[in-house]
Amino acid sequence: MKDFIIKTGKRILVLLLVVAVLFISIGGYQYLTVAVAPKYNPETMPLNFELMGSGDKDLVFIHGLTGSKNYWKRDLDTISGTHKLLLVDLLGFGDSPKPNSDYSLEMQLGALEAIISREGFDRGETLLVGHSMGAIIAVALLEKHPDWFRGAIAIGTPVYKHMGEFNDIMSEHSLFDRLTANKYSKYLCLLHPIFMTRIFKPENLSDDVFADANKHTWQSYYNSLNEIILDTDLYAIARNIGNKKVVFIHGDQDTTAPLVNAVKLANTVSNAEFLTVNGGDHQLFLKDPNIVWKAVTDFFG
Repeated sequence: MKDFIIKTGKRILVLLLVVAVLFISIGGYQYLTVAVAPKYNPETMPLNFELMGSGDKDLVFIHGLTGSKNYWKRDLDTISGTHKLLLVDLLGFGDSPKPNSDYSLEMQLGALEAIISREGFDRGETLLVGHSMGAIIAVALLEKHPDWFRGAIAIGTPVYKHMGEFNDIMSEHSLFDRLTANKYSKYLCLLHPIFMTRIFKPENLSDDVFADANKHTWQSYYNSLNEIILDTDLYAIARNIGNKKVVFIHGDQDTTAPLVNAVKLANTVSNAEFLTVNGGDHQLFLKDPNIVWKAVTDFFG
């Protein structure tokens, strides 16, 4: 019996050592990938993008945290015949460059401005469409360049009263969300390849969207979460939008971005419309994209 206990203990110890080596190897590789990456250079690191559709109505689509331009490829034929679409991978996500940088709101705005201007989507009639973090960026772009855009549609806009509220909300989510919302999140993000495996896939994400969600670095995720989602003063931005129209679309079952906070933000925009989707969660677009396409059509009248 004693020999059995000793042998079992040794096997457990070996197993723990193997797991530890695996975690250290993955974390070390992820850290070095960022450490050796070049600093951001807007001249040599343009965003990855895709142009689709035709027509005289222009749309720019901005995905959320861990998303990509492919997030929007749902029933696009509904609008692609009458609208020209610019789908963008944000810096640090999708197939866009992933430099060793701070991933601040200003950096993302600058990278988007270059593509939007170069492709001619800055002529005053373009509608911005953003989801989650992309909604924050869309509203910030509208505030910064009111002469470039007709307005914005903000889907599932994440507004939090304070860090504690964000942590409380994430504590009810998936294991990955819980881990990346605690005080050790910067280090746990190094292990994101493990947590981005199918066993941790949220039910409301499609397979293709979840696959693209792995196309980021620990730095682009962690810094974007903190610099853009948690640290941006959305109320200050909203008050400066002027009379530009913003349509907020929010699910009443959104457990990621509190509905009541989004309503409060919309009330600070002088020309806002708020659409509440019954039964909609944070990924309401994936469930029924035609809700958004109808809002786009209605926006242009």
